[in-house]
Amino acid sequence: MILAFIKMNVRPEKHKELLQTFQSIVAQMRKENGCVDSNFYQNAENENDFFLVEAWENRKTLDDHLRSVRFTVLMGASCLLSRPPEILIHTVSNSSELEAVKP
Repeated sequence: MILAFIKMNVRPEKHKELLQTFQSIVAQMRKENGCVDSNFYQNAENENDFFLVEAWENRKTLDDHLRSVRFTVLMGASCLLSRPPEILIHTVSNSSELEAVKP
């Protein structure tokens, strides 16, 4: 599995525009071939920090996404940001669930 983390800091006056852009894109991204999950989060400590977290089946499906129109629109939204987005890509070779902790 491949995880992509995109951190963005929006200019305060463009806050609503960024939210609208991502609300329209994230649901569509989840339908892309190879997308395991895609979610958009806001930092509870700084309302101008946002995080897009994507999970992909493999590097090829992520690369296809990176060449897609949706990703182009996403990167076009960077004009709403106060600085360029930070993008990290991680390859996960193994994952497991944490057992529930009993009180």
